[in-house]
Amino acid sequence: MAEALATKHTQNQLRTINDALAEGRFVSVRKLLHSLQPSDVALLLESSPTKTRDELWELMDSDYHSDVIEELSEEVRNGIISKMMPSMVVDALEEMDTDDLAETLSTLPDEVLQDILQSMDTQDRHRAEQALAYGEDTAGFIMNTDTITLRADVSVDVVLRYIRLKGELPENTDTLYVVNRTDNLMGLIPIVRLLTADTDQTIQEVMVDEAEAIPVDMPEREVASLFERYNWLSAPVVDDKGRLVGRITIDDVVDIIREDAEHSMMSMAGLDDEEDTFAPVLQSTKRRSVWLGVNLITALMAAAVSDMFEATLSQLAVLAILNTIVPSMGGVAGNQTLTLVIRGMALGHVNQDNSRYLISKELAIGFFNGVIWAVLIATVIALWKQDYMLGVIIAFAMMMNMVAAALSGATLPLIMKKLKIDPALAGSVILTTITDVVGIFAFLGTATLFLL
Repeated sequence: MAEALATKHTQNQLRTINDALAEGRFVSVRKLLHSLQPSDVALLLESSPTKTRDELWELMDSDYHSDVIEELSEEVRNGIISKMMPSMVVDALEEMDTDDLAETLSTLPDEVLQDILQSMDTQDRHRAEQALAYGEDTAGFIMNTDTITLRADVSVDVVLRYIRLKGELPENTDTLYVVNRTDNLMGLIPIVRLLTADTDQTIQEVMVDEAEAIPVDMPEREVASLFERYNWLSAPVVDDKGRLVGRITIDDVVDIIREDAEHSMMSMAGLDDEEDTFAPVLQSTKRRSVWLGVNLITALMAAAVSDMFEATLSQLAVLAILNTIVPSMGGVAGNQTLTLVIRGMALGHVNQDNSRYLISKELAIGFFNGVIWAVLIATVIALWKQDYMLGVIIAFAMMMNMVAAALSGATLPLIMKKLKIDPALAGSVILTTITDVVGIFAFLGTATLFLL
């Protein structure tokens, strides 16, 4: 209930801003924008056409830009930054956490990135270049460097007095890290344990020695899996020599999970997961045309198989009526298997050790589904068309295509992963092509043999 009320309140605020903007009440718009959370402003910008988006951005104070940029999707963010002076971009980025800074800079065109880096001071440039050097989609890329480190020989009282003197902790800090003089990670101490420990004890006496650390080059998906498996709120990141270089917090992991989900959903349609809903018409048309062209080629392949049996279709018109049933059933069954395997791979459930079992299992499911639906469709067609042989032919084709669909759905993601191709992006198109070709060939080919 509370979440629904919050969503409704936000929507009302956004509607008010749009109405004020349309009426030219720019002072009111500015005040309303600054009363919103950065995430709500980002939502407003992403929900607005390009012209309105530019007007809203101009109405915001520059010291508000940094927080909003962090919340924007990649394409919308790049569109806004490309229209800003490098010096203004630097001002907006200098207050960002290292992980947000790296993500923002990594998505920019090279010429824009170089202009921004040259406009930064030495310290910020070094921070940005170091974050970018770890490589995208790694633990080093998404980590924050704002860690609080302790020495093992100091007392709890000294640490508590230091924290009070400091006045604040980095955002999402639930753990402090214990390092030696060369910054090698020795252990960690949760804030709760620190607050409840005897003030005379040393950090070494109360710290957790067996601290799980994340290698700086670990893929971000594996990082997300570890957080999910162990219910971590944060985790230290170390380099190849065991030195503490940063930390990853749960909010970073939530972003990874959300981006993976969006990537899988959008890739199934051949779209970029950061696709701007209100991008210019020509830009969107160009991007979608590539995928439509690929789909046209696969459709022509299926049509070419049908063309091989033109004589059969011309003599038995009923085959043209029934020709879509087998490919359609195979496509649905294959996509079920494909989706299941891609999900299993993303969660780390599928590996080389169990892939053969998984393929065998899906083949068995395809066989039994083939038997069930072959018998059903044979019965329906035999009664509908009063033709027993036609029922047998479509049943055989259904059986073959269901097995082919299961095999393709289980093996395609594994093969594509070895070839370093995203299964979510291309798997569905290839699978549909296979089930269309096999289904049409099995049905029309068998009909040609036994009905003519």
